[in-house]
Amino acid sequence: MLQLRLILLAPVLLVLWACAAPPAGPAQTREGGRVIAVYLVAHDGHTGIAVPRADIPAGLWPESRDFPQAEYLEVGWGNRDYYYGRNQGLWVTLSAVLPSPSVLHVAGFRGSPVDYFRANEIVELAVPLDGFERLVRYIHDAHQRAGALPAAALGPGLYGDSRFYPAWESFHLFRTCNVWTAQALRAAGLPFRDSITMEGLMSQARKM
Repeated sequence: MLQLRLILLAPVLLVLWACAAPPAGPAQTREGGRVIAVYLVAHDGHTGIAVPRADIPAGLWPESRDFPQAEYLEVGWGNRDYYYGRNQGLWVTLSAVLPSPSVLHVAGFRGSPVDYFRANEIVELAVPLDGFERLVRYIHDAHQRAGALPAAALGPGLYGDSRFYPAWESFHLFRTCNVWTAQALRAAGLPFRDSITMEGLMSQARKM
């Protein structure tokens, strides 16, 4: 009976684990236009995106002002109970298959993302200016603000100067943290396909 339960739970545990693990200025020009370097950060099954705070367009992502000393912000998304609440019980694990509330995790830091996340695999991606604005708008729109600007943080994050914020989208088996990241990068104009796994996303990034 226990063995059967583990077999049935394995796909759900994989997805939740992948979304709960606890990262330079402008890049060179490409095709005659300025591009901005963003960084895809691999954690234990989970991915985040690090962006230069100084390049965030005015009027977008007001929560970024919660990190005035940061040179970079890394953002990730996941299931609220499992990611923020750290509730990894059986019921939360099973319920995450169905649509459930989500959160954003934002970490601010100084220095190179490669140095900050030196234990993690990182892929640098060149994004044109208009694509960078679309990426930031995607992050901006993911916050659940309920009329308040900026959204109030739910609580401290997982490492360094970091916080959790409420998000409005639903997490479920086919809308994982890595799918959210892929769609953010696609909004920036990069040719990423949806992947529920970190490795599926990183393998695409390595080829770019």
